[in-house]
Amino acid sequence: MDKFNKLLAAGEPMVLSILRIITGLLLFQFGVAKLLKFPPVPMFEKVQALSLFGTAGMVELVFGGLLILGLFSRLAAFILCGEMAFAYFIEHFPRNFIPLLNSGNLAIMFCFACLYLTCAGGGPLSLDAVMRGKR
Repeated sequence: MDKFNKLLAAGEPMVLSILRIITGLLLFQFGVAKLLKFPPVPMFEKVQALSLFGTAGMVELVFGGLLILGLFSRLAAFILCGEMAFAYFIEHFPRNFIPLLNSGNLAIMFCFACLYLTCAGGGPLSLDAVMRGKR
């Protein structure tokens, strides 16, 4: 089992970068859908730029983009973690206590993925690593 753990541990830094990129892409797509209406998503059709959903879209677009690039990864992830916690308690939690019934699963997963990225950083495939000279 020790060999198996060592084998998997060798890939840990790259998987951290992949987690950061995918999390950023998924959040970025929500920002694009809310603000740029692409792809057309019925529930985001009437989102106004300065509404609560529009502001969330701006945060997802900007900080999701920063996560994709790995630029200011910890700060971007921290802000997105807070946004996802806020989204859960404002939008989902009032509908029902149980996440499966209130459709809040994705907000919770994004919140905790971003919390992990806040603590772990962007990984070796990030602009943060390049700027620090670690790549």
